[in-house]
Amino acid sequence: MRSMIPDYLAEALGDVASDASGETAGYIPELATADPDRLGAAFAMVDGEVYGAGDIDTSFTIQSISKPFVHALALADRGFDSVLAKVGVEPSGEAFNEISLEGGTGRPLNPMINAGAITVHSLAGAEDLRPAERVERVTDGLSSFAGRRLEMDEAVHASEMEHAHRNLAIAYMLGSHGVLTGDVRAVVDGYVRQCSLLVTARDLAVMAATLANRGVNPLTGERVVPERVVRQVLSVMYSCGMYDAAGDWATQVGIPAKSGVAGGLIGALPGQIGIATFSPRLDRHGNSVRGVSLFERFSSDMGLHVMEVPAAARAALRANDVLGSGPDALRVLQLQGGIRFAGAERVVREVVETAHLDVRVALDLTRVHSMDDVARRVLLEAVRRLTLDGHEVYLVDPEAVMPDPDPGDGGRVTVVADVDQLVHAPGQVTGPGSRPQ
Repeated sequence: MRSMIPDYLAEALGDVASDASGETAGYIPELATADPDRLGAAFAMVDGEVYGAGDIDTSFTIQSISKPFVHALALADRGFDSVLAKVGVEPSGEAFNEISLEGGTGRPLNPMINAGAITVHSLAGAEDLRPAERVERVTDGLSSFAGRRLEMDEAVHASEMEHAHRNLAIAYMLGSHGVLTGDVRAVVDGYVRQCSLLVTARDLAVMAATLANRGVNPLTGERVVPERVVRQVLSVMYSCGMYDAAGDWATQVGIPAKSGVAGGLIGALPGQIGIATFSPRLDRHGNSVRGVSLFERFSSDMGLHVMEVPAAARAALRANDVLGSGPDALRVLQLQGGIRFAGAERVVREVVETAHLDVRVALDLTRVHSMDDVARRVLLEAVRRLTLDGHEVYLVDPEAVMPDPDPGDGGRVTVVADVDQLVHAPGQVTGPGSRPQ
C-alpha cells in the first residue's frame, strides 16, 4: 500500500499553485531573481520518517529561519542569563528590520527580529571566538540540526552585504548601547553569512523536527541542544516568529513557526512533527504567501493547532472494574494513551472515590504508551497512600512504561505482566517490585 501522506501534500500544493500574489525579496538582488513558481512542502516525523511533494530538494538560502536555531545554540553555549541580559523575549509588533530596542537598555525586544538576531549571532560559541570561528560554530550547529553539512551561498552573502545598510545601522545602534562590543561590522558580516547558508525544504523539515523532538535530530540521533533550550526557543517562535503577523498566526495556525525572505517557512509541533514549505513570493510581512496558505490548511486538516489538545483527563481512564468476589476481589483501573498530569489526576480521583471498597487494587498500564515524570510521581504517591491505608497494590506493566516504580516511604507495589495473573493465581504473585515474565 502507498502512504496517503505524499498524495495529501501533492494535493495541497496543487490547490495553492495558482496563487501568484506577492513578490520575491526585491531588496536583495540575488533573492529577487529566484524562480517565483518554485513550490514544495515536507513533513518530518519525530521518528525520522520524511514525506514530501514538489520542490523539496531545491536549494535556497535559510535567511531568517536561522534565527531560532542560532538562538538555541547561544542559549546552549552561554546559558539563559547571559542571553537574556542582551536580548528580550517580548513580541515587537513591528516589521523584522525595525530598530526595536528596549527603552533605557537598548536591548532588542526578541531574537526573531534582526536587531535580536544580530545580537544572538554574537553570543553563539565561546565569548573569545574570532569572527570566522563564530561563523564556523554557527555553521556546525545548523548542520547538526539539518543532519548534513550545510554550505554557504557566497553570491547571496556578497549581495546582502552590499545592501546591508539597515542591518549595519541597527548594529551600530546596538554598539552605542553596549549590547554589541568589538568589531560591529564583523558581527553583521557573520550574521549575513549565517543567513546565506543553503538549505532545502527537506533540510528545514528535519531541523524543525529536531526542535519537535526535544533537541534530538531524528535522523542522526544526535542531541543538538538541551530540552530546556528547546522549550524556550519554541515559546519565542510561537509569540514572535512571524513578526507583525504573529498574533494572526498564533490564533489561526497555532504552530510555533519561523519564516525567511527566500521563501522558506518552518513549523515545529512538540512531540509530533516538523513542517517546511518553500515558495519565494512574499506578503507584506515578509512571509511566504503560499507557505502561509499551506500551513493554514495543514493546521485545519490535521488538528495541529497547539491549543487543540485532546481531553486527556477524561480519556486517560479506560475502565474501572471489579474482577472476582470475596477477599480475592480485585479492582482494576485500566489506563490508556499518553498520561500527563491531568490524566493522572483523573485516575487519582477515581481511586479516591472507589478504591476504598476493595483490599486489592491494580493500575493496569497495558494500554499506556507514554507517561511523563509528573504523572509518574502522582501515580506512585497514590500507590504509597493506598498502601498506607491497608491496600495491596499492583501495577500491570508488561512494557515497563513505569520503570523502577518506587512509591517511597511506606509504599509497596508489586509489578505483574497481566491481570489474569492476579485473578486466577492471586496467591502466586511474587513480591514488591518484581516483574514476572
